Amino acid sequence: MRKVFLALFLLFVGLSLVSQSVEIRRTTTPVVIDGVIESTWAMADSAYNFQQFFPFDSSLAVAQSVARLLYDDEFIYVSGVMKNPAGARKYITPSLRRDFRGEANDSFSVIFDAFQDNTNGILFGVNPFGVRREGLISNGGSGENGFSLDWDNKWFGEAKQYDGYWVVEMAIPFKTLRFTANQRQWNVNFYRIDSEYAERSTWSPISRNFSIVNLASMRKMNWDEPTKKTSSNISFIPYVSAGTTTNFEQRDLSEDNVNAGFDLKYAVTSGLNLDLTVNPDFSQVEVDQQVTNLDRFEIFFPERRQFFLENADLFSNYGNRNTRPFFSRRIGIARDENTGQNIQNPIPVGARLSGKVNDDLRLGFLSMQAGRDESIGLPSYNFSMLTLQQKVFSRSNVSFLLVNKQTFENANTYDFANYNEWNRTLGVDYNLASANNVWNGKLFYHQSIDEIQPDKAFATGLELSYGVPKFSANIFSQAVGANYNPEVGFVRRRDIRQLAGTARYSFFPVAGEIQRHGPGFDFDMLGNSEFGFLDWDVNLLYDVFWKSSANFSLRLRRQYTYLFDGFDPSGAGGLALPSGTDYITHLLVASYTSDQRKKFFYELSTRSGEYFNGTRINLEGSFSFRYQPLGFTSIDFAYNKIRLPEPYTDANLILVGPRFDFTFTKKLFWTTFVQYNSQIDNLNINSRLQWRFAPVSDFFLVYTDNYLATDEGGFINIGQSKVRAIVFKMTYWLNL
Repeated sequence: MRKVFLALFLLFVGLSLVSQSVEIRRTTTPVVIDGVIESTWAMADSAYNFQQFFPFDSSLAVAQSVARLLYDDEFIYVSGVMKNPAGARKYITPSLRRDFRGEANDSFSVIFDAFQDNTNGILFGVNPFGVRREGLISNGGSGENGFSLDWDNKWFGEAKQYDGYWVVEMAIPFKTLRFTANQRQWNVNFYRIDSEYAERSTWSPISRNFSIVNLASMRKMNWDEPTKKTSSNISFIPYVSAGTTTNFEQRDLSEDNVNAGFDLKYAVTSGLNLDLTVNPDFSQVEVDQQVTNLDRFEIFFPERRQFFLENADLFSNYGNRNTRPFFSRRIGIARDENTGQNIQNPIPVGARLSGKVNDDLRLGFLSMQAGRDESIGLPSYNFSMLTLQQKVFSRSNVSFLLVNKQTFENANTYDFANYNEWNRTLGVDYNLASANNVWNGKLFYHQSIDEIQPDKAFATGLELSYGVPKFSANIFSQAVGANYNPEVGFVRRRDIRQLAGTARYSFFPVAGEIQRHGPGFDFDMLGNSEFGFLDWDVNLLYDVFWKSSANFSLRLRRQYTYLFDGFDPSGAGGLALPSGTDYITHLLVASYTSDQRKKFFYELSTRSGEYFNGTRINLEGSFSFRYQPLGFTSIDFAYNKIRLPEPYTDANLILVGPRFDFTFTKKLFWTTFVQYNSQIDNLNINSRLQWRFAPVSDFFLVYTDNYLATDEGGFINIGQSKVRAIVFKMTYWLNL
């Protein structure tokens, strides 16, 4: 009996050792991508024994999967067989639209880290309905910018559902990937999301306190032959667009236009890519989601334009969210100093070189030329950025940046308010990521440089975080000089010193419906030498996460605010509170997200309690109904009831945004987004029809309209249209 036990133990150990890597083998028979496992796959090595990541990370997955890999001269082939212990069942998808996302949607994904730096990777995924997604992973998969699905490229994938399992097949062109010749190994991982068991599982085990796309926990993919350099890799993406815009308030601003241009992608080396754009057009980009603005400072809106998104981490991850030396939305968007409005100005040409120079060095260079706008007296500016990122230690890096904004036009022909010959920013960031991902952090110093250089034109900061399953903590500090002026950046506040920190502890029940829960504490203190404290808050926290994917968060907050400028807290054009006054308030901050596997699910949040010298009741969130696989309907809303003592103004601010998203097929989509904002008396309609007539090639028809809308007696009165536009655009992706 002892010998039998020993034999079984050695067999288990042997299987475990074998499964620590997977071999990718050459096939001479091309794989048909149809979701049917043909005999060709019999020669492939297998990745099996998927480990549970959620709700637990200490056992094998209930719903097991098997992944296999093959390749030929053109493609890497990936297959996945996802088993269902409960037999035949229905799967969950938000729609048939590409680039789906969600922790409750069934899917199978593969992640490649060709340079084996455990920092940058590329993901390809397919769900049971054959819907594809692809994305870029940076910063090791950690942080808010660690994973983006905005990247697009040509590849092929299909899925098919069977009784008791479903199958995925992918064909990923080598030209789509970035790697070097003569490599013997890549890093790889596979993961699956299963809605039946609300389970997330991975082939290479990942601790549940990390992200599922964490690159610190990868296994090896062994090539049976060294990799070879790909042939010429050029993609030409022309477009043509036409549209008409009617401005009912200023008729002289109405226009009809026809545009044409192109993007060109060229693989300079197998790891370095050149992107060139001529007369880019962003008319198909969805409008920004409106917000109720009760903030004293500029609100950050993320970049949505496709040209700026690939390898965006090289350019956008300097500093922190509120103090960025480079923000691409400053390019092609100008401010009319007379009206205070942001307006589009054209970009005749732009280029970007980005990627890996070698295994340890990444390079990014961007140069965009923005055209002049004679209507507001704005000269043509060149926006350029150089960034270098050198890997150090196991997963950390040191990054250097230079940002330059410059015009070569004569100052005498422009108004002084709109003319500044040049502005530059220099900086260095050290990004820490330990080999096991337990420690992460950042240290940075940036200096802005103007023609007449003032003092205190710097920003510096430190961030350090520690995370293990039961405990996590981080500390954050920054100092921003009063004259720090990166004109191509985003700086929420200047002349500040800030210190903040958070600590959380988690309990993991062994039984019941709760996956984890636990208390926490955080604080944030901000001030300067002139006024002392400007803002501070302390919070008691409690978080609850259910196995169903629902979650709840609660904060009890004590907050201090000092106004160094006058501020209208009503957000409705009322009397401003005087500068030099301060306020201590107590409020409740809470949020709840329901089970996202249900056809009807919702998110609710509140930030209610004392508010400056009055009170505020806030409720916002969204309700969504999924009629899969064709799409969903949702309603986003925000309500703020502000009550202030005389002579200050009370306000009831309403923001409602219904959205209708129909995916008739995997190639034809229609989205309509309506937003009513009582704060600015505006009703916005954005309706977009998209037909993907060929791989990564689209026809767009976009209609937008803005109406004067007022709230009187609880009823929304829609007045005349202010600005109306209709645009069509067609793009075609051609590999040369």
